[in-house]
Amino acid sequence: MAESNLRREIAEQAGVLGRLVGEGSRQVEPIVRKLRQRPPRFGLIAARGTSDNAATYGKYMLGAINGLVVGLAAPSLITVYHRKLDLREALVIGISQSGQGLDVNAVLEHAREQGAYTLAITNTPGSPMAEAAESVIEIGAGPETSVAASKTYTGELAALAMLAAHWSGEAQLLAELNQLPGWVAQVLEVEASVAACAQAFHEADTMVCVSRGYNHATSFETALKVKELSYVAAHAYSAADFRHGPIAMLERGFPVVAIAPEGEALADMAALIDEITPTGARLAVVSNEPALLSTTDLQVRLPSGMAEWLSPIVCAIPGQLLALHLALARGYDPDRPRGLHKVTLTR
Repeated sequence: MAESNLRREIAEQAGVLGRLVGEGSRQVEPIVRKLRQRPPRFGLIAARGTSDNAATYGKYMLGAINGLVVGLAAPSLITVYHRKLDLREALVIGISQSGQGLDVNAVLEHAREQGAYTLAITNTPGSPMAEAAESVIEIGAGPETSVAASKTYTGELAALAMLAAHWSGEAQLLAELNQLPGWVAQVLEVEASVAACAQAFHEADTMVCVSRGYNHATSFETALKVKELSYVAAHAYSAADFRHGPIAMLERGFPVVAIAPEGEALADMAALIDEITPTGARLAVVSNEPALLSTTDLQVRLPSGMAEWLSPIVCAIPGQLLALHLALARGYDPDRPRGLHKVTLTR
């Protein structure tokens, strides 16, 4: 198989996350002290592209673990419509691999003027985003040369997970966080299974990625990677939203990727798979639940015993590998997706 920058960077993720989680206390505890001194009333996360999917994960996780109501910012309210937002007593987080997003940084600057506590999550120390925020979590993933983000995306998710776990102070969550690099190392071993899914789907022009709860972000991130690398029109849905109309698209052979790790959302994903099966759709299941995997021959087995709140970090990797192998199967260079650049600046 042809080597690529993307594949090399996908393979680096266990090491990147091991280093990031290992230094979690040093980076996150000063932030947690400020949050306890200035408890926010709500949270707002500003991001674009891949980082916007990380923001979706943060919305679910900070709500589930820390009880914080979190919304996703609409930066154009500030940069296009020039509106003044009341962000007092808020925790406002900006997420960007490069730290150069003009509109995301404008949200942080506006929030800081309002007296909000601002936090940047970035792979680029000294970037405009790092300068705009009061506090910074540095991902420390090293240079990412592929246009498609891999290690910086999972690093963003891990940074959010570190924040939530340390803020909660719960020993079990901190212990599970320390297991994350091992789970990532295990899931990197499923590449052959993912390649089989790509081979089964490579002639399709459209597909669906579906999940629920914490992994709502994963369905969107998988679909984004598939679109940008293989040019397949991949659509992402929550299992709940998928039932509200889009399920009507399904017919014999239609590709569906169901992301369904063990946890509280598993029962609904199992019910959805039962609804999908009679349509004859071509189903790939990403799971660590044996009964669910047995519903199809396209199986991507996740590590057993994973904590559901951390599963989007692990589940992102089969999505990255699927996009990589679809691009290769369709004859495209995964390091040179057409029309894209590593850094995209929007206002």
